[in-house]
Amino acid sequence: MKFLCASDTLADNSSRGFDLDGSPLLAVRRAGQVYVYRNRCPHRGIALEWQPDQFLDPSASLIQCATHGALFLIENGECVAGPCAGQSLTALPCREDAEGIWVRA
Repeated sequence: MKFLCASDTLADNSSRGFDLDGSPLLAVRRAGQVYVYRNRCPHRGIALEWQPDQFLDPSASLIQCATHGALFLIENGECVAGPCAGQSLTALPCREDAEGIWVRA
């Protein structure tokens, strides 16, 4: 597993983008749990954020693609609205310990 970031740099109900060995990733913390996905929309294969570290919809309850508004569940990456409905973001295994957040990329 590779180190992603210190735990305190990803607040609850927030998201951050990362570049890990040339692979763009996004991490979201919700209800204390961390989820990591490839930063790639299944519809067009483009990055999801509209500004750096901005991956969530206004309610911070869904991941939103800035290009065409597709909405994805934070917990499993499934697209629930938009042109890629039924498809999913690519989840990456991650864990959190006293040192921070780790991901298997």
